[in-house]
Amino acid sequence: MNPRNRRQTVTTVFDGRTHHVALCRGEQDGLPVFGWGEAPSTLLTRSQLRAVGLRPNGQDPVALLVFRHHRPYARETTAELFSVELAAAYRPPTPAQLSALDRAMEARRTCVDCAGIQDYCVPTSTRQCWTCFDLEQGDRAGVAA
Repeated sequence: MNPRNRRQTVTTVFDGRTHHVALCRGEQDGLPVFGWGEAPSTLLTRSQLRAVGLRPNGQDPVALLVFRHHRPYARETTAELFSVELAAAYRPPTPAQLSALDRAMEARRTCVDCAGIQDYCVPTSTRQCWTCFDLEQGDRAGVAA
């Protein structure tokens, strides 16, 4: 679609405290749709909120951001936009959560055969380290011959 022929409509976006009048590309699922660089500065995506130390805080999205990728195959992506005014501060993980994540990563690196903890995540299909996998494959080849 040619950007000069794109129809734009005037919409009112309520971001929690104030109403903003902005030009948008229309509506999708009852939410105004903005293009790249067209959204009001008080609306941010989840990753933009995270970058400034905020989180959506359970609020519903107020608008949508639609844009196309230039590479690798020009797909169209839709991202939800949230109000900065209704967002809350990011909560850092507790020590218990960090400990649980450490245990989970250790389980992903543990071989089921030798019980050794590897420097890499073992494949989920075999749950074996490469050494145990090679030994098992060698035993299978010897039995088959």
